[in-house]
Amino acid sequence: MVLSITPLVLKGGRGAYRKVIAITSGVNTVSERSSHWQLQTIVSQLRGARDAWRTRNGRLSGEHGGRELPSREAVAQILEALCGALFPMRLGPADLREESEDFYVGHTLDVALNALLAQARLELRYAARQGGQDDSQIDAHAIRLIQDFALALPSLRSLLDTDVLAAYHGDPAARSVDEVLLCYPGILAVIHHRLAHHLYRAGLPLLARISAEIAHSATGIDIHPGAQIGPSFFIDHGTGVVIGETAIIGERVRIYQAVTLGAKRFPADEDGQLQKGHPRHPIVEDDVVIYAGATILGRITIGKGSTIGGNVWLTRSVPAEANITQANLQHDDGAQK
Repeated sequence: MVLSITPLVLKGGRGAYRKVIAITSGVNTVSERSSHWQLQTIVSQLRGARDAWRTRNGRLSGEHGGRELPSREAVAQILEALCGALFPMRLGPADLREESEDFYVGHTLDVALNALLAQARLELRYAARQGGQDDSQIDAHAIRLIQDFALALPSLRSLLDTDVLAAYHGDPAARSVDEVLLCYPGILAVIHHRLAHHLYRAGLPLLARISAEIAHSATGIDIHPGAQIGPSFFIDHGTGVVIGETAIIGERVRIYQAVTLGAKRFPADEDGQLQKGHPRHPIVEDDVVIYAGATILGRITIGKGSTIGGNVWLTRSVPAEANITQANLQHDDGAQK
């Protein structure tokens, strides 16, 4: 460490020398502290654990030139930039003025889309390696995917406007659409979902899932990017909401905190491995309201205009305009017996 910094002493004079001494002293202090932890042994054992995992799973390292997977940190920065570009005067920088709005949007999109392109290349190369496929066309394919994503942003903004209005009209406590955009966790989760869903459908499921999990961490709302959600969707309060991969939600649907749209069972193949991709989550038709704590499981249909009461456990379809509560479910179950 000292030898690598010595040239600074020759070029920078006594001030640089004092800086070197300070750095060296710091290193010595760190070295003294580190001696307590048997780091060399721990690092070696962690290397052994990684090598064992890679050997067992046929994952011999392909990352000698750098990481081969997308970065969660990079995706978080991209999403923040995209939110600002979609709603610049509300989710953009605090000092943004309306006269410079277009310049900000253009510059922000340029940076965000180029960063997203780099992450898309990483995912596509990773998928090609895992599948033993040729990766010679990945760069061109990634550019096409991100071009399509960029062109979809205006329509995504229009779709999000319906969600913002649904929140404003659906919550008597909302004083303005600006308050909804700035404060409501359900809106943040839906913004992320609309972006992630496009990436999911485009063939970038890992980037989509990272995007969804960033929103999940920030809001407590877990929406799988594969879920299909119609316009004017509102999640009120939101904490604990779970929406599964194959769920289909119609227009003007409103749900409250701790609602689960989940799977009832998971079919397995002959080897006992879970089968992926089968429809296993509910279909919620237009104009449905689902109150707090309701759990709706399996590939069932909630008919148009129905209301599902709080804390209901539902595993069968209900007709249009139904009003389902714990009380009438218990009554129906008793009558069937």
